[in-house]
Amino acid sequence: MTRALILAPHPDDGEFSTGGTICKMSREGTEFWYAAFSPCAKSIPEGFSKDVLFQELENAVSHLGIPAERIKTYQFSVRDFPEHRQSILEEMIKLRAEIDPDTVFMPNSNDVHQDHQVIYKEGVRAFKNCNMLGYEVPWNSFKFSNDYFVKLNADHLDAKWKAIQEYKSQEFRKYSDRALFDGLARVRGCQVNTEFAEAFELIRWIA
Repeated sequence: MTRALILAPHPDDGEFSTGGTICKMSREGTEFWYAAFSPCAKSIPEGFSKDVLFQELENAVSHLGIPAERIKTYQFSVRDFPEHRQSILEEMIKLRAEIDPDTVFMPNSNDVHQDHQVIYKEGVRAFKNCNMLGYEVPWNSFKFSNDYFVKLNADHLDAKWKAIQEYKSQEFRKYSDRALFDGLARVRGCQVNTEFAEAFELIRWIA
């Protein structure tokens, strides 16, 4: 991978799902870009500003090797993406022209969240001539096709957890727990005979 793009319906989706891979591949020379499509203002707990997730996103991805100038943010309303499908597609087409990624990470095809479904469906349309990998967000999936694995080490997982910890506004979430992410990485690693890994749905690969 030379230039990769993370399509995140909401800030933190990329870190939860792909944080170890971003860290590893950034260190190996891949240029990562991150597009977050909603500030999730309706879901922000009391006591935090409505744009806090975008602030936390910038801090989070700095642990993974993505500088602030490679973050793109949008103002689509959380849980309302189906109403804005065409506008989201048009923004993705602009991203494609500006960034020209060879690989795009997006929600997997079985993700049940309505916003994630829109990003997957429009992502496939916009980036059909790129390599495409569907990432794993376990609490949104009834099933997951793990076709592509990235081997990780403990240092990559440490960086992933540091990134997740930057989301102070999301600490109330049950899945904001290091044991969950380390445990999943061990399971995925066991499947490919290594200690840790992240797994992805292979949507399209062009050699």
